[in-house]
Amino acid sequence: MYRRLLIVRAACLTVCLMLALTLVLQMQSTDLTEAAVRQSQTILTAGQAAGTIYDRHLQPLNNRETVLYAAVTPTPDCIAALLPQMAEVSPLLTGLRSGKPFLCRVNAPPESPDIPVLSLPLRSSGNPVAPHILGYTQSGRGVTGLEQDYDRILRGSKDPASVTYVVDARGHALLGEPVTVRQAQGINPSVVTTLDTGIQQFCEHLEIQKGAVVVMDVQTGDVLAMASFPSYDPSALAQALDDPDSPLINRCLCAYSVGSIFKLVTCAAAYKEGILDFETTCTGRTEIRGQTFRCHDWRGHGDVDMRQAMIYSCNTYFVELSELLDPGIMLSTAQDLGFGTQIALSGSIVSTSGTLPSMADLQLPAEMANFCFGQGLLTATPLQVTQMTCGIANDGHMPLARLIRGFTTDGKTVLDEKPPMYAYALRRNAAYYLQGLMISAVNENEVSNAVPESVIAAAKTSTAQTGRYDADGTEYCHAWITGYFPIEEPQYAVTVLVEDGGYGNDAAAPLFREIADGIVQMQPAP
Repeated sequence: MYRRLLIVRAACLTVCLMLALTLVLQMQSTDLTEAAVRQSQTILTAGQAAGTIYDRHLQPLNNRETVLYAAVTPTPDCIAALLPQMAEVSPLLTGLRSGKPFLCRVNAPPESPDIPVLSLPLRSSGNPVAPHILGYTQSGRGVTGLEQDYDRILRGSKDPASVTYVVDARGHALLGEPVTVRQAQGINPSVVTTLDTGIQQFCEHLEIQKGAVVVMDVQTGDVLAMASFPSYDPSALAQALDDPDSPLINRCLCAYSVGSIFKLVTCAAAYKEGILDFETTCTGRTEIRGQTFRCHDWRGHGDVDMRQAMIYSCNTYFVELSELLDPGIMLSTAQDLGFGTQIALSGSIVSTSGTLPSMADLQLPAEMANFCFGQGLLTATPLQVTQMTCGIANDGHMPLARLIRGFTTDGKTVLDEKPPMYAYALRRNAAYYLQGLMISAVNENEVSNAVPESVIAAAKTSTAQTGRYDADGTEYCHAWITGYFPIEEPQYAVTVLVEDGGYGNDAAAPLFREIADGIVQMQPAP
């Protein structure tokens, strides 16, 4: 009897152990199943959204277009709904061969509730604005320009557009399981520049083979446009690298021989020294200590004073004036007006300092003569020249060039905006005097090509020698003009450089006129 009870007890214990083991196995199986579901997910990411770069009016300079990606489960119904919205079929065929969910770019959302659509800002379109300023990205990081300088701000937080599927061991979507869609949230801050999209695009469409255009706000120094020619497409970098005209170079920041626009600096130095009544007779040539200097007009200009010398751009006048000027005052006046100094618009967008002769150089009469009509060792950038023009037009208070207004988190409010900064470049009366010379150089010059139709402007042209010659022995010259308008209340300063363009009045002045008229037409009617 006792033995029979032991057998029954052992049997019951065995059954209990088996039940406990089965329960444990079931619990483990549930945990493993949940883990398998978690691990069996496929996340399709269309890309990361980055902060926008805006113009001064909070109009986007990039992220201007939106691209759509359809998340496709390869079923007959999905394919039928997808086909009408596709510009290209090859991505669809590739996805179908895999049998797994895939992303496919579409022109419009397919008419199917089973196809999630991701929306993502397109960083750069086929017609980019200000590529030399904005720069470009590679592998989701900024490489040049503002994209590089503000990479940590624009892409500081991960902001993907993605779709998550539950899949089986082979990666096939499990039908009936929920699909998680995450649109890009726009969580990264954006950069606000001083550029004006309308003016920038207008300048970019000018017909210039090689050169630069800079437009600045006379009162604030804000860079409204900075166009370098030739331009380039960030999506075709290989083509740009192979181009012998070097389109990746921002010529607005490069130094060139300056020529006659520098005569404004010479007149400013003469004003300081009280030498305004100097007159001479231009015969087309003059000599300084045995060295001959020729005027651009071999016939000469006859009797000229400073105003007439500026109108005719008479080289011999300024060569002879050089013997009366103090080299130290000439050099310091140039420095006060920004020559010889870098201009940093952002971390990588920096204007080279250009070159100025030293005091030792200017002790040589020939070098001093060259300096006074903008030749010799002198070089400067279009940005420097435009900043100088702002200083003249702004009554001697030269605003320092500025490209960045601040930042925005909502696309409506500008944060961390700094006030303009100024350098005391000229005395007010000296600035008034130079303004008068620039007004005369355009409006009293019967052959000037710089006279706008819609506004009265002031300007000065240059034909800057380079010391380089073509196969026929003709010297290459850079064509320049710098000026401002309107003359009553100066608002815009414009500099045009046509590299190897020839005469300033022929190549650069018509472009200045076109820009001035174009900007005036953009202004809203009163």
